[in-house]
Amino acid sequence: EWADANGVKASDYKGFLPLQTLNKVFMYNSTGSKKFTNCWDFVRKDTHPLFMDIDSEIVGKNFLYMLTEDKYATELKDAFDKLPADAKAEFQPTIDEVAKDAESFNLGENGKYALAWIKLWVNRYNAQTDDGPICTTLTSASATDQCGLLVYSKLRSIEESSETSVNNIKVAAYEDGYQGIGGFGYCHYLFLTKNSPLPWTAAAFIAYMTCTEKGFSAWGKDMGGYSSNPDVMTATEKTFNHAQGGYVDGVDKFPSKDDRGYDWWTTKGHLVLEDPEYCASVAFTVGSWIETLDKFNGNTSK
Repeated sequence: EWADANGVKASDYKGFLPLQTLNKVFMYNSTGSKKFTNCWDFVRKDTHPLFMDIDSEIVGKNFLYMLTEDKYATELKDAFDKLPADAKAEFQPTIDEVAKDAESFNLGENGKYALAWIKLWVNRYNAQTDDGPICTTLTSASATDQCGLLVYSKLRSIEESSETSVNNIKVAAYEDGYQGIGGFGYCHYLFLTKNSPLPWTAAAFIAYMTCTEKGFSAWGKDMGGYSSNPDVMTATEKTFNHAQGGYVDGVDKFPSKDDRGYDWWTTKGHLVLEDPEYCASVAFTVGSWIETLDKFNGNTSK
């Protein structure tokens, strides 16, 4: 059923079976005047995005690996081209510095832009232990001008108060004129292990999760989680109406919670999609290079 919904033959399908794609998206606190209109704004001098440390979860490293793939490296280059002159001047020395590394890693013609963004991101992100606290911090009225890359669905847990509100943040990719990548999409995969004591029971449960809307509802009830089965994805949206997730009594009170959906995120939202095979192919070259980069130590003093 899953294969049919995806337009492939089960016997021909290669790779892992994904349950869903989750997205981590760029957000910023909007209580001040600072705006993030380009993905390069998140790596500018004195900017320290909140982000789960790349040594805490592998998907963080995979996000960085994927940026070196030709499609996403080109998106970074295109976004760079749209920057004002002062921002280009700030980043150009780093781009020049990593150009030889891009060549030695056999990356494409825009690989140096990817490596430059990665280097600046690792140098500057403020490492956190979990996306939940990141979301709580960013939605605080006192977090003026702070930003981060975090799981979109964490917004569901924010309790509105005088200090904390979803309306204190903006989802960068939702803002008119935003340029460049909007976030990162990664999958949860399902496996049936060889030593499973009840393989048919496990297979039945996997089918329930991937082929029925009710089976997927534990994940589908939240925005930012998209079933890998197009039929289930459509049914889930019909049930939960995440496109109007910020509506209260017919009024759009929290626009940042209006999920624009998988199709939008993977096109207009420029979501970087995880490809395990590509990540494995650059884990030794790009991955080893990332391990040599200095990380931000939390000290913002001049």
